[in-house]
Amino acid sequence: MSKVLVLNSGSSSIKYRLYDGDRVLDKGTVERIGEPGGGPSDHTGAIRQILDGLDLTGLAAVGHRVVHGGRRFTAPTLVDDEVLAAITDLVPLAPLHNPANLAGIEVAREALPGVPQVAVFDTAFHHTLPDSAATYAIDREVAQRYGIRRYGFHGTSHAYVSRRTAELLDRPYEEINTITLHLGNGASACAVAGGRSVATSMGMSPLEGLVMGTRSGDLDPTIVFHLRREGGLGVDEIDDLLNHRSGLLGLSGVNDVRELLAHRAAGDEAAALAFDVYCRRITGYVGAYYALLGRVDAVTFTAGVGEHAAPVRAAALAGLDRLGITVDPDRNAGSGDRLVSPDGAEVAVCVIGTDEEREIARAARAVVTGGS
Repeated sequence: MSKVLVLNSGSSSIKYRLYDGDRVLDKGTVERIGEPGGGPSDHTGAIRQILDGLDLTGLAAVGHRVVHGGRRFTAPTLVDDEVLAAITDLVPLAPLHNPANLAGIEVAREALPGVPQVAVFDTAFHHTLPDSAATYAIDREVAQRYGIRRYGFHGTSHAYVSRRTAELLDRPYEEINTITLHLGNGASACAVAGGRSVATSMGMSPLEGLVMGTRSGDLDPTIVFHLRREGGLGVDEIDDLLNHRSGLLGLSGVNDVRELLAHRAAGDEAAALAFDVYCRRITGYVGAYYALLGRVDAVTFTAGVGEHAAPVRAAALAGLDRLGITVDPDRNAGSGDRLVSPDGAEVAVCVIGTDEEREIARAARAVVTGGS
């Protein structure tokens, strides 16, 4: 049997997909988990609801997205009690996400005791980062004691999209260098050299890097000290500010880029500034990763904003013509997986829909069959 169920648990939602080979048999999303007037009261209830509604006859495996694998988990892993305990130990590194991921695993193990459970880690794709990319310049002993390093996230998306970019260009995956831009409510950039992540914008947590819907991205650490000393804010208040009340929401009052673009078009100065800050940060990462890679074959946009917001793509790459990176306005206004750079461009600019669930299913199937 080739059926694989994928559970992609976020902090307040769960996407699920049931595959038979590459064919999607069933799919859906349970949203607003734990919210007043929303869906199920917790992730346990949500997952039981999902399992009760599916025909799981002949199920070969359940693949679970797990956000943080630390340094231990560098590949998809069959879950047993020891693995579950290790993921639990990593909760302090991902307190918003790993508990939800754990709930999915625990409920599925209980409901489907004979079915292999496979954990697929967001951080695993980035285990190839060189030490110079993963190391923060703080006291080594302190960093080692508390597990402080760059882990990177959105790994399943960057892996899937960089491989699909090679397919779109009809080039061997191991021979091309790609900058992938996963732009959703969470956002990250990744430099992929021959199928290996060599730089990524998210760090020890998903807070670092690009400006996001509600997260600040890159920030002078002194701001945290200043808020504590001068504003009297507690650690939890600062955490909430930077993760939930910053980014586009903090700058403009909205975190949905569609709303942001509408407000900007209507002359809202705050929205215009938020847009400029957002795109400028992307431009800076593209330029930096171009320098690190030395040669770039493609820049690929993915996820909700990356796939659907043509103005963001155009503004983020504006002024990079000298690097061979240009966007064709007509192609940029289209839809679907495609090239949006002009014919003959030195660097291909692509738009590719991400499919983290398909990537998780592929990984889970490979673990239980011993394939690749």
